[in-house]
Formats: sequence, C-alpha cells, structure tokens
Amino acid sequence: MEYVKEKRIATSFYQSEMKEEKNKYQSRRDFVSKAGKILVAVPVIALPFILGKKTSASGYVWQIDPFKCTTCGQCKTNCVLTPSASKCVHSFVLCGYCDLCGGYLRQGAKTISTGAENQMCPTGAITRKFVEEPYFEYTINEDLCDGCAKCVKGCVDFGNGSLHMQIKQDLCANCNDCSIARNCPSHAISRVPADYQYIPKDRV
Repeated sequence: MEYVKEKRIATSFYQSEMKEEKNKYQSRRDFVSKAGKILVAVPVIALPFILGKKTSASGYVWQIDPFKCTTCGQCKTNCVLTPSASKCVHSFVLCGYCDLCGGYLRQGAKTISTGAENQMCPTGAITRKFVEEPYFEYTINEDLCDGCAKCVKGCVDFGNGSLHMQIKQDLCANCNDCSIARNCPSHAISRVPADYQYIPKDRV
C-alpha cells in the first residue's frame, strides 16, 4: 500500500511537472507566434508611409519653366498621379481682368457667359467673378484642374499669358525620373532648388 501511495504521489508530481512544462512551451509558442505576426504586420502598416514619403535629390524638386512651356498637354497624360500634380495657376499681377478672356472662353463661343458650353476648361476649374465694369477676376480650383493646359494655351494665344502651369509640390511625388519631364517636347521641366521651388511668371 505504501508503495502504491508513493507511486501515485510520484505520478501526480510528474504530471504536474509535465503540465507546467507544457504551459511554458505553450507560452513560448504563443509569444513566438505573436512576435512573428507583429514583425510581418509592421512593414505592411509602414508601407503606405514609406511610399508616401517624398524622395529628394539633394534638396531639388521638379518644376516647369513657364517661359519654355508650350502647353502641349503632356502634363495631364504623363504624370504618374491622377489627376496630374501639374496645375494651372494664375499670376494676377499680369492679368488684364478682361471681359473677353482667352483662357476662360473657348474659341467660337457665341456669348460671353459662364455656361459650360462656352468655357475653355473641360472640368470647369476656372471661376469667373465680376469685379467692376468692365473687369472680371478668374481663379483656379486646383482640385478640379487636371493639368490639360488648354486654358493656358488660350491665355497665351489671345491674352497676356497670366495663366501658366506649375507642378504643385504638395502633390508631386518628386520621382527620381519625372515622366512628364522625360516626355516634355520643349524641355520645360527640370530640377530646381527646393528653396525656390516655384518659378514666377511675373519675374523681371
């Protein structure tokens, strides 16, 4: 009887030890499993931030020289972003505030009005606002602008060129090899210092 009792105690002790060892093993296994999931998840979570971070080549950014731009339309079709990071901007200093605006009204428009059928811009990104007779102010909604440069061409051909194209740095991915620059027929896009990232059209 004493032998049986001792054997039961030993068996119970052995089972207790095995259970504790199994719990330790299970805990280690759970830890390794969780750690592995974390290691896999961290790069996946961080990927958008890594991709979203703008690259910079020694403090330079891509920009359009408005004096070389020929309004070819490549900014719209060749940018890696949709819509393009290249937008029409307005130099109010140069603007004549004309009633008959070549950048706002399409050629052949029968009336001077805000009707969509009369507007040069296909997305309605230009707003015409009456100032005083006979002056009107024209502003660009960058969220609607797709970089087609049709308004810029109209302004250059029939106005004083106050509308021009710029690459907006808050949108640009600053690619190492800009697709627009590679396809620009007039070589109007180049690297400029980030401190002077916009080339003003109204410079002397």
